Amino acid sequence: MKRKTDQNQQKGHPLFPCYICGRMFTVSSIYIHEPQCLKKWKVENDKLPPNKRRPQPLKPDIKFTRDGKIDFELTNEANWQSHLGQLVPCRNCSRTFNPDRVEVHERSCKG
Repeated sequence: MKRKTDQNQQKGHPLFPCYICGRMFTVSSIYIHEPQCLKKWKVENDKLPPNKRRPQPLKPDIKFTRDGKIDFELTNEANWQSHLGQLVPCRNCSRTFNPDRVEVHERSCKG
């Protein structure tokens, strides 16, 4: 059985990454998913101690070509840069991690 994203890609539907979780969605699904994902992100972020809370992720702009079509390469690059901006550095070695993983790394990091 093929995954839904594989089926959508084969049908020619472009996929867009969620700027919060990185999962891929068709254009009609992304607009439903992103508000729900942001709501979940806020709930999880609010559970963290104040010193571990992160600023709300900002949705990067969709980039367009000169003829008005979506520039997927530039849009994906903007999403990647947004993702990199959300990573948290280890206090010992400065490597960056997803906010929910940095604490696990720091327990065993020797610097």
